[in-house]
Amino acid sequence: MKLRFFPSSAAAPVQAPAYSGLELLATAVLLMRSDRRIAYANPAAENLFELSRPKIVGHTPLELFGECPVLLAAIGKAMLRGASYTEQELELGVSGKPKLHLTCTVSPVDSSDGTLLLEFRHIDQQLKIAREERLQEQQQANRDLIRSLAHEIKNPLGGIRGAAQLLEGELDRPHLIEYTQVIIGEADRLQSLLNRLLTPHRLPAYRRTNIHEILVRVRSVVQAEFPAIDVTSDFDISLPEFDADPEQLTQVVLNIARNSAQALSAATTHPAIRLTTRVARGITLSKRRYRLALAVSVEDNGPGIPPDIRDRIFFPLVSGREGGTGLGLTIAQTFVSQHSGTIEWESMPGRTVFTILLPLEMTRDAA
Repeated sequence: MKLRFFPSSAAAPVQAPAYSGLELLATAVLLMRSDRRIAYANPAAENLFELSRPKIVGHTPLELFGECPVLLAAIGKAMLRGASYTEQELELGVSGKPKLHLTCTVSPVDSSDGTLLLEFRHIDQQLKIAREERLQEQQQANRDLIRSLAHEIKNPLGGIRGAAQLLEGELDRPHLIEYTQVIIGEADRLQSLLNRLLTPHRLPAYRRTNIHEILVRVRSVVQAEFPAIDVTSDFDISLPEFDADPEQLTQVVLNIARNSAQALSAATTHPAIRLTTRVARGITLSKRRYRLALAVSVEDNGPGIPPDIRDRIFFPLVSGREGGTGLGLTIAQTFVSQHSGTIEWESMPGRTVFTILLPLEMTRDAA
């Protein structure tokens, strides 16, 4: 069943037809013609996508939002069925702006100006919190499993190393001693890996912290380690000091920045990383609403996160790089969680951004 909409009889001419009822809605609405171009956008849509009506009308979804296969699929299903179709989880955003997490209802309409009505709403905050809780539970289960395995492996590993040392003292042929050296070297490497798996469980040592001192240090380390990469910064110097463990936060940002640097392939024309700080307002973290939060972003222009690991990048031992341990993001997520914060990310070829969100008014007790 198609919906019917009738343009209002406004005296002043406008580029797109104005619908008196839709103009007052808090829901973002776009009207699409049969050629897939937008014929109308209400004020709520202008606010949601941060674009004026003239910049929306006349364009296709592909021109506005870039690659958006989920939205195009929803449009196709609504047209095929001749009835409304709702996509519950949709990531959409204008180029250069953060992705929006939305629900979208596509409805066929009976109008001389359009054939489809698209309604966009922010995903309910409770659904977002529920997903975060499930992710945290899964991450905690993985960390507990890895920690248990690490403890079980440490003892026999020490025995293997000790036996190799004793054997080395009994051998008189140099070429055989080389084999014991291999055993000892590999045992030491595994011991280092196990220590890294167990390290995140240390509780934070809070003190007044300046986030920009941390980022300047990280920028210097990454620039020295990867001289071919242009590491820049964009800081909001009005940000106050806050209670945190500076060593843990340094490790968090360094792990993410190193991941970005290692992901920047030699094929990248001008490999670059940018460190940014901003204030985030009205943020919900760990089911608690904060008036102000700190947002630290690490952005690179690399190839993006491989699609097959996107749902598991914070899990232990998951890496998109050959030879990677898959522990950097796991440790970073653990440290940030201990600060009552979270890590958000978005990735596409040519742009990957990890954003660390930390409450500015967090107390030691709250952590």
